[in-house]
Amino acid sequence: MNKLLTAFGLAVLFTMNSAAKVVLPDIISDNMVIQQNTKVRLWGRGNVNTTISVVASWNKKTFTTVSNDKGDWELWIETPCADYTLRQIEISDGEKLVIDNVLVGEVWLCSGQSNMEMPLKGFQNCPVEGGNESIATSGAWKNKIRFVTVPWTEKLIPQESCSGQWKCSLPENAQWFSAVGYYYAQMMNKVLDVPIGIISCSWGGSTIEGWLPERILTKYPDIDLSLAKEKKGMQCLRPMIMYNGMLHPLHRFTIKGFLWYQGESNVDKYNVYGERLQTMVRLWREEWNLGDLPFYYVEIAPYQYASHLKAQRFREEQFKAQFLIPNSGLISTNDLVEPYEQTNIHPKNKSEVGKRLAYMALSQTYAIKGIYSRGPEYKSHQVKNNKIILSFNHADDGFSRLEGIDGFEVAGSDRKFFRASVKVLYDERKLEVFSENVKEPVAVRYCFHNFMPGNTANQMELPIVPFRTDSWE
Repeated sequence: MNKLLTAFGLAVLFTMNSAAKVVLPDIISDNMVIQQNTKVRLWGRGNVNTTISVVASWNKKTFTTVSNDKGDWELWIETPCADYTLRQIEISDGEKLVIDNVLVGEVWLCSGQSNMEMPLKGFQNCPVEGGNESIATSGAWKNKIRFVTVPWTEKLIPQESCSGQWKCSLPENAQWFSAVGYYYAQMMNKVLDVPIGIISCSWGGSTIEGWLPERILTKYPDIDLSLAKEKKGMQCLRPMIMYNGMLHPLHRFTIKGFLWYQGESNVDKYNVYGERLQTMVRLWREEWNLGDLPFYYVEIAPYQYASHLKAQRFREEQFKAQFLIPNSGLISTNDLVEPYEQTNIHPKNKSEVGKRLAYMALSQTYAIKGIYSRGPEYKSHQVKNNKIILSFNHADDGFSRLEGIDGFEVAGSDRKFFRASVKVLYDERKLEVFSENVKEPVAVRYCFHNFMPGNTANQMELPIVPFRTDSWE
């Protein structure tokens, strides 16, 4: 009887396979946005050793390939300039399948942990400022912004597909869109006037090691792969599972670049973060095989971490990493946290985060002149008459205020820091810092604590990046 059932099951399976039509991964679906002015890859599964043809509505060209002995196939098609025309793509192996409501524009992948994942509707006790209005008006962006959100997916080996289909910007959908990704997309659309597609691939609480493959992680002596293989500890802290189940399955989808907001779960490993971020970016670029795709990322916000953690050192390593990673850039968020949010790791102001990422992409990737993307960055200093004079990059037009500047501290050779007074040297575009408690200052720090929001920026309202002039432990 068992043999009979087995034979029957195999016969049914064979019949189903022989009658199978083209099956596509979720990422290739109705409502998707595809990258403009390039070649994009389509792929799927169908009958074995069968000719697959693809016809795009914008040029009526037919592209063909042949599926392999497993039924897998892929091919590349040419894409036109972006506009708001709704397109179709027809795929056939003898039976036609239509991908409808397609837009051609700019596609970016957003990844990281909860501050990137945080939707417009917010988290419990963690609202997004202006979130309800953004959701209510999201329908105005129906054919301008599209999103696909990859759900949390834990896997031990790299997958070739994952869940998550494209959604139009409508209130019932937009409430679940990444807030940072949404505000980024809005600014990009306003400036470029083309559709924007966002692939949201994040997992709250994840470490950078969660987004790296096993072959890399075996080289890190501090990483315990048994956490993943034996499913021990908190799921979000397990290494490699996000890479395997969520990131790798997307590598064949053509994108313009990456946005990254992660680090809160790696504060305790600040000394290795820069190198691992550099490794991750190199790996991702190799997997997409589209050159040095731009990589823009977010400085972790001020937060009252446990006293043994040194978030200020982590931010320092984040800042340094952009000079190790080609075609990358860091935006600062030091001024985007309210005093009452010191114990809330999810600050409400996601609009400015998204906008600042957009400013960086628009100025650096799209080369639009007149858009500024960097706040003042420490350049040099000199000691003069018991005061320290600070020079900055990206402060050519001075600073955002002349009085009430907070966040600066000075120390003498005893390494004891005191709150500093600050004077703007108007004509020199420099800052003079001093303290009555430090007669012979040798070092300056700015917002170099777990939680110390700053209140000063350059003329374009982009904040001074936290820094220190010393190298003391």
